[in-house]
Amino acid sequence: MAASRYRRFLKLCEEWPLDETKRGRDLGAYLRQRVAQAFREGENTQIAEPETCDQMYESLARLHSNYYKHKYPRPRDTGFSGLTVEECRIVLATDTLEEFKELNKSLWKKLQDKFATKNPDEKTKE
Repeated sequence: MAASRYRRFLKLCEEWPLDETKRGRDLGAYLRQRVAQAFREGENTQIAEPETCDQMYESLARLHSNYYKHKYPRPRDTGFSGLTVEECRIVLATDTLEEFKELNKSLWKKLQDKFATKNPDEKTKE
């Protein structure tokens, strides 16, 4: 029975897409890593809680098949922000988030420099 569970998880991992724009944050990559950890011995792995394992698989399979997207269709393809799906992908890409961090760092650095306490020597020169 563990062998069939292992094969089902492997098939799910093969079908689950990798998003190259989310390096280090991709759900597909994380799923592959967790399956490799859980099934270290491959088909010979002994599963302590088979019911929990089956529930996890079913939950992931529903996510992968867009079960809830079809069960609860949205009237529009935008969220509260008004951005389309493609625009959200661009904003959430790792490169874009790193650019935002750099912008924030520079702003933070500017504020630190502006409000940093001055040396006592500098106060006397003023």
